[in-house]
Amino acid sequence: MANVIFNTTKKNVGNVERWITTIAGLALTAYGLKKRSKGGLLSAAAGGGLLYCGIKGHSFFYDAFGINHGQRTQNPIVSVPHGEGIKTEHTITINRSPEELYRFWRNFENLPLVMKHLESVTVVDDQHSHWIAKAPAGQVVEWDAVIHNEIENQLIAWRSVDGSEIDHAGSVEFKENPFGGTDLKVVLNFRPPAGKVGAIVAKFLGEDPAHQIEEDLNQFKSMIEATQIPSLDHPHSSHL
Repeated sequence: MANVIFNTTKKNVGNVERWITTIAGLALTAYGLKKRSKGGLLSAAAGGGLLYCGIKGHSFFYDAFGINHGQRTQNPIVSVPHGEGIKTEHTITINRSPEELYRFWRNFENLPLVMKHLESVTVVDDQHSHWIAKAPAGQVVEWDAVIHNEIENQLIAWRSVDGSEIDHAGSVEFKENPFGGTDLKVVLNFRPPAGKVGAIVAKFLGEDPAHQIEEDLNQFKSMIEATQIPSLDHPHSSHL
């Protein structure tokens, strides 16, 4: 089952923005009610939306683009804070052992075979890698990632490092299915940055990421069940 998750309860509007938005909402609502016309009702409705944003400290627009101006304390190992960005999850059962699938995923250079939006992943050492993802209009986005949690044959979790042009975190879990094969769970989270790169990434992620990862994993399942898992040895990895 694939999901794109937006947190509608977190505070993602800064304190100054909340005051400005609340005042603007009150003014617009009062103006709209005073007009007593169709246009006035629309103004009042817009004012109500601003009031909600100011009072609750939550913006649905910010949610859609993974923006957070609210105060927060961030775990230093977390690239995309909880509840932010665009999160995609999908679980699929594959007729392979957890050990086989773990070995495939542990070499990140294999991931472009799974995720079609990835152009390349270059392994730098046992924990670090460089990622290049395809984006619309022939553009690419790049970031460096580090593995921050790993349990052999069970879990691999990674995140982008500080200074990357896109915040990204991901994990893959391998759990033996009691009826045979392995339940493979993939979680991906992206937080587009501001500016030109952010616009490109937001457009890219807006192309139904849940459907995209589901399609990618279904193709991976067909490929990996029909063929022999390739040799995965990599000079930088002691796990392979």
